[in-house]
Amino acid sequence: MTLIQNDFRADIVAPLDHDDFGLSQSKIMNVIDSNSFERDAGGKVVSTFPHPALAGVVSEPEIYIADEAPRDFFAREALLDAAFGPARFEKTAERLREGRLPAEGLALVMKHGALLMGTLRLWHVDAGGVDALMLGPLAIAKPYRSRGFGRRLMAEALFRAFVAGHGAVLLVGDAPYYEAFGFSRRVTRGLVLPGPVDEARFLGLELAAGALQGAKGLVEATGRLAPGALREAA
Repeated sequence: MTLIQNDFRADIVAPLDHDDFGLSQSKIMNVIDSNSFERDAGGKVVSTFPHPALAGVVSEPEIYIADEAPRDFFAREALLDAAFGPARFEKTAERLREGRLPAEGLALVMKHGALLMGTLRLWHVDAGGVDALMLGPLAIAKPYRSRGFGRRLMAEALFRAFVAGHGAVLLVGDAPYYEAFGFSRRVTRGLVLPGPVDEARFLGLELAAGALQGAKGLVEATGRLAPGALREAA
């Protein structure tokens, strides 16, 4: 579980000395607090926000990031419905998620006590012959927006993806927001999604240098089939 301190400076966070961890993407680290990481007894880099109490609201339960659990299903779906409406199922990116399970360890929720206030998942895809992840959807409950929580959830997910050895992440989203994490249109120009999309919003991030070099062709879902999809396939 990753504890978060909200200091009410939504977009002001100290840069991390990424050389300490051999990270190739300094832009990712620029949105993560400098005290967010340490090494466990085995020397593995782990993420930990050490101040659980909300600044100025110490009587409230802590806000934290955790792995998604089955019990989060209905709250997550309600949050996504409120954020995107029923049209979310018609999006091209949904074709890469439907009937699939998210990547292991990369289905995250953010909670305020027992209240689910944020969700983010990443999914296995083949990006023109390159193993990659598809990010989304990212959603934060309305009362918690514009306070930096989405950035915290993004930073945690990208850090976990990097530590797990994933080389690239794709998404469809607003470039001005995601460029702060290092995403760009440049690395996805040779790729095609399985449906219509505003090409300016189809972005990628190389967690390993050159991971998407030469990637060309259709992006296809490769994640494990969900139990219901397995029954339908049989």
